[in-house]
Amino acid sequence: MFSKSCEYGIRASIYIAEQSLLDKKVSLKEVAKAINSPEAYTSKILQQLALNKIIHTDKGPTGGFSMDRTVIEEVNLAAVVFAIDGDNVYHGCGLGLPSCSENMPCPVHAQFKGIREDLKIMLETTTMKSLTLGLVRGLTFLKR
Repeated sequence: MFSKSCEYGIRASIYIAEQSLLDKKVSLKEVAKAINSPEAYTSKILQQLALNKIIHTDKGPTGGFSMDRTVIEEVNLAAVVFAIDGDNVYHGCGLGLPSCSENMPCPVHAQFKGIREDLKIMLETTTMKSLTLGLVRGLTFLKR
C-alpha cells in the first residue's frame, strides 16, 4: 500500500519524534540504524521530510534531526505519507491497474474503495505523538 520510501519515512518520523520528546537530536546514522534502512536512502527521505517541514535539521557539531513539539502534537500520519508518496494511496487501484475507475472497475474495486476510505481516516486522525507513546512505554517497536 505504501512505497518502501514511505514506510521508511513513517518509521523515521516516529523515531525522530520519540527522540525529540526526550530532548535529543539524532544523526542520520542513528536514524538509519533505528529504522533498519540504508544511510543514503534514509538521507533522501529525511530531506523530503525536512522540505515538508515535518522534521527540522541543524548542521554543525550540535546538529542533527529533530521535531518541534508542536509538530509532534499536531502533524498527522497523512502529512508524512503525502510528503513521501503524495496522495496516490487514496486513488490507486487495489490491483495496481492503470485504468481502474468507477466506470471500469477491477475485481476488487468496490472492496478496496472502503479500505481506502478507512485508511484515509486513520492517517488523518493519527498524530506523531500518539505513535510515539507506544514506543516510550515499550508497547510498540520500530525494528526487531
